[in-house]
Amino acid sequence: MNAVVFSAEWDPRPSYVPTPKELSSGKATMACHVWRRPSFTWEKVPDPRPGPDEVLLQVRACGVCGSDTHCYETDDAGYVLFSGPVRLPVICGHEYAAEVVEVGKDVRELQVGDLVAGEGMLSCGVCEACRSFRPNQCPHLEMLGFSAPGAYAELVRAKERFLWKLNGLAERLGSRDRACEVGALIEPIACSYNGMFVSAGGMRPGSYVAVFGCGPIGLGAIALARAAGAAKVIGFEVGAERREVARKLGADAVFDPRETPADEVIRELTGGWGADMIVEAAGAATLTMPAIERSFAPGGRMVYLGRTGARAPVLLDVLVTQAAGIVGARGHSGGGCFPQIIRLLENGRLDVEGMITRRYRPEATLDALVKSTDRTDAKIMVTHARELPDSENSAA
Repeated sequence: MNAVVFSAEWDPRPSYVPTPKELSSGKATMACHVWRRPSFTWEKVPDPRPGPDEVLLQVRACGVCGSDTHCYETDDAGYVLFSGPVRLPVICGHEYAAEVVEVGKDVRELQVGDLVAGEGMLSCGVCEACRSFRPNQCPHLEMLGFSAPGAYAELVRAKERFLWKLNGLAERLGSRDRACEVGALIEPIACSYNGMFVSAGGMRPGSYVAVFGCGPIGLGAIALARAAGAAKVIGFEVGAERREVARKLGADAVFDPRETPADEVIRELTGGWGADMIVEAAGAATLTMPAIERSFAPGGRMVYLGRTGARAPVLLDVLVTQAAGIVGARGHSGGGCFPQIIRLLENGRLDVEGMITRRYRPEATLDALVKSTDRTDAKIMVTHARELPDSENSAA
């Protein structure tokens, strides 16, 4: 089959000493400390074969994630920007939807022809973290497209327990192609869901919500906040195109934080109260934290979803004064994230199709990665759809 293979040189920074576990596994805990001079190639690789509890999937759609972009991009020394765990070489791509084409003998719920959305956090299921309902913190976690073969490919295999049916969504939309493209959005939206409603404990209807960064994770947070009954959703984004998409997905107001002080506008639009929930999805905490600290409502919560290898100073006294809290969240597994988002989509309570602003054919995946580096699109989708929608944003 054809696939996009991500490779790089194992060359730890002079200031970084790999752990024994990293050396034995070949998996860097933080890719930006170890992997240098990345390359992405479109090449022929062997077809995967499913095990007894696995299914073989024909990929129908796969979104380009900011994490993929951070693996493609490098700093001045040639190290990738991505700060998560990576083992190379690997087939990349992890935000996917697919069609079941073969099932293992122990598969119970899925059949050939089913459409599914796949989780990318491949937890072991038996460690204490997994059995304590924290699969995203599994110490044995493999990540699709970073340490396990991913979905920038014609085929991918997956364990049945990481897959969720999209047949009902296809019936509602009247299109299997559309269902798969929307299904590929579930993974990034589920990262927002996990952060906001699982890790941070949720928000009450009538809350004020501020979202920093209106890439796909931030846009998912905006759509979810609107669906959950936020009184007002305020977004901050430097890209004009993404600001427009944020408005379409439910933001009441969106500002360029370089031009408008975020804390001042949050106080103004909330009558001085502040934000009950703040989502940092920009991955720029060194820049956003000063304004966030001044924006907490009493008892407010911030969920940090962006990733960066840089340290960010935090004035902890603000947390005491406002009885506020900062919560980190990684991943999208567990907590009912996937099935509950699918319910919202199936019943018309969540409309996120407008997040897709550009489409590429699979053979142009490398072009999609290059395009993602300009950060003007909301979500770039690599699609196997038989017909692309008429759009100037569609690429051959």
